Amino acid sequence: MKYRQFPQGFALRLDPGEEVVDCLTRLVDQENVQLGTVSALGAANDVTIGIFDAVEEKYYSQRYQGQYEISALVGNVTRQEGKPYLHLHITIGSPVTGEVHAGHLSACTISATLELFLQTWDGRISRKFSDAVGLNLLEFED
Repeated sequence: MKYRQFPQGFALRLDPGEEVVDCLTRLVDQENVQLGTVSALGAANDVTIGIFDAVEEKYYSQRYQGQYEISALVGNVTRQEGKPYLHLHITIGSPVTGEVHAGHLSACTISATLELFLQTWDGRISRKFSDAVGLNLLEFED
């Protein structure tokens, strides 16, 4: 992972074999990012995405291996109990096979490159588990 900091945030480049969630978590931790938004595109060859079943309050995941374009990777960065919390969604596709898959990103290994922009915000928003929903929701502190 290579990155540069700018007044409004960070620009990152991930190279083949690097894992997105791990790299972004490390950056957020070492640079002490408290709040931000993520936007990225690139190419991957091993992606695990999921969907949350609100009735069962359970995630279902699917792993996709092959050559995929990342047409959109979006999300946010907050904190939960002081630790980085990434909420990321991804859309991947193959123009060759006509496949398109989207959902909550769990893991993504880069095949060619990833260009990611992390815009940082002043302030802090934390996360708190909601028994009613079964997810870690945004918690706005006074």
